[in-house]
Amino acid sequence: MLAKDFGSEKIEAGCDEAGRGPLAGPVVAAAVILPDGYEHELLNDSKKLSQKKLDLLEEEIKKNALAYHVIEVSPEEIDEVNILNASFLAMHRAIEQLTTTPELLLIDGNKFKPYKDIPHECIVKGDGKYMSIAAASILAKTHRDRVMRQAAQQYPGYGWEKNVGYPTKQHREAIKKIGITPLHRKSFRLLPEQMELF
Repeated sequence: MLAKDFGSEKIEAGCDEAGRGPLAGPVVAAAVILPDGYEHELLNDSKKLSQKKLDLLEEEIKKNALAYHVIEVSPEEIDEVNILNASFLAMHRAIEQLTTTPELLLIDGNKFKPYKDIPHECIVKGDGKYMSIAAASILAKTHRDRVMRQAAQQYPGYGWEKNVGYPTKQHREAIKKIGITPLHRKSFRLLPEQMELF
């Protein structure tokens, strides 16, 4: 079972992002404040959960959270500021939109750009350790996956309905054959050398 809180007695917001590694689509961040002592036996790192459990938990979190917000940062902004800064930007925007102001931020990962004067703790693999970070990881992932599956209908051939923009063989071969879309991150290495476009 994941930890219910950081033990600070402060209002804690768990923060996580989804989509740092894909070649296409937005990076999505979520910030979640859970009620005091909240727990759910299925709550875990979103990468370890089936689609059925993700859908169930997304609904549960949205119903029970004291506050939550999910935000996208576009491929254009990613290209402009780089993916790491875009991830921080997404988290900052998600925190900013919370209807309750957190007193402590629990961040998944080992780096974060401070947000205003709110103290933060970076926790490596935090989505497998703390309920609020796991909740944020689930909201970010389910939102992003949905965006990319919808985009797959507009831009068929890249396999986004399954790979959600990640660099699979099918995705790279489609880039070589069809070219890129407005959703591709132009600052990323979209093709390895042996498949470079001429």
